[in-house]
Formats: sequence, C-alpha cells, structure tokens
Amino acid sequence: MKAPQKPPKPIVGWREWIALPALGIDAIKVKIDTGARSSSLHAFDVEEFDRDGVRWVRFVVHPLQRDVKTTLRAEAPVLEFRQIRSSSGHTTNRPVVSIEIELDGQRWPIELTLAARDEMGFRMLLGREAVRGRFVVDPGRSYVVSQSRVSNASLKKPAKRKKRRSE
Repeated sequence: MKAPQKPPKPIVGWREWIALPALGIDAIKVKIDTGARSSSLHAFDVEEFDRDGVRWVRFVVHPLQRDVKTTLRAEAPVLEFRQIRSSSGHTTNRPVVSIEIELDGQRWPIELTLAARDEMGFRMLLGREAVRGRFVVDPGRSYVVSQSRVSNASLKKPAKRKKRRSE
C-alpha cells in the first residue's frame, strides 16, 4: 500500500504581490529571494519604546514602489534584535518583528527585519524561511499567483509623514 501523496506546492514567481493585513496593506510588491534567509521590510523612523514591560518598535513604511509620499505608521512587539549581513557584506543590528502575510490565499506569520531599503528595488524582500515548505519559486516567472491582487490594491490606513528638512 502506497503512502498518500502530498499535493504539489503552488508555484510562485521571483516577484509577487502580498498583503500585510495587520499593517493595512492590501498589496506590496516583494522580491522572493531564496538566497536570503530572512525577510526584510523597508522601514524608517524606527523608534523603540516600552509597552507594559515589553519592547516594541514604531516605524513608518512606504508601501508603494517609487512613491515616497504615501506612508503608513505601524507598531509591533520586538521578538529580538538580530545581526544581519547584507549582500554587500555589511552587518547591521536590526529589530525583528512577527507580521502575518497573505499570498495565494494563504496567511501565516513570518519574522521580518526592519531595514532602510531606500536604495533597493523592492520595498520588501521575502526570504527562504518565509516560503519554506509552502511554495516552489520559479525564478523565470513573475506575478504567478498575484496578478489579480494588483488591480484590487488599496491602503486601508494611509498616514501622512512629516517632511524632513532634507526633502
């Protein structure tokens, strides 16, 4: 008697649109990078604070690609601070938070480091730990499971960011 076969894992492209429901983001473009262990979200004005004896961070996100005017403010408890080595070899100490994501109708929590990704092509990087056991990544395809999400994209909680003197 054969053991029942597991259904095949869905295929995703090297870039997709995901949702971050807890942050009010219906769609943010991510690069799915199996070469990166951890996931990272572009965040700025990151500020640590204490809430009932638990360390939290408050941060601001630019959820839309090539749009620095639209911002969202968010808060999350800090799981830990982690030394992360960038692709250029630099090491930084980043806060790690747990955020639920949604991709292809599946929702699950991932660990996400908060980092300044201003110079990067994507506001968010989804690393291999976040997709392990859930999807197969096809590096030759884009937006395999998220094409419909793009047309329905909206922001639930937009907030204005104060202009910095350098802007």
